[in-house]
Amino acid sequence: MNMSNYLAGVLLNQVFRNTAYTRPAKVFLALYTSNPTAADTGQEVSGGGYVRQEIAFGAPTSENYQVYHPSTGQQVTVQKRTIKNSADIVMPTATADWGQITHMGIRDAATGGNLLYFGALETPRSILLNDIYKMLTGQIVCTLA
Repeated sequence: MNMSNYLAGVLLNQVFRNTAYTRPAKVFLALYTSNPTAADTGQEVSGGGYVRQEIAFGAPTSENYQVYHPSTGQQVTVQKRTIKNSADIVMPTATADWGQITHMGIRDAATGGNLLYFGALETPRSILLNDIYKMLTGQIVCTLA
């Protein structure tokens, strides 16, 4: 997933400029029908029974990732600190069509608020009347690198 401009700014300011940042007490899964982008410009689902759902995360762990070395172009293994959702997240039953869900975001409020992280879904899905969208434990993965 990608970090938003908002979160990047507050973290840089807090760490390097000693500017206070009040972290959110809870974070929420938001679904989008377009890319939210780092600037938070995407189209979030609305209506049809849609409500953001709270996300619980486990403690950070180290995981191996395959990346391409910038100088050699060779694939190498690197370790990254990673955090994942620690429980399934079940959205409410759609009471109307939500459209094709292409992206997800993590926001710092149940409504409004700020985008923290965002990313494309591996498999976009159309949510129709009476569908229930579910993210399984471990499907939401965030790193700082």
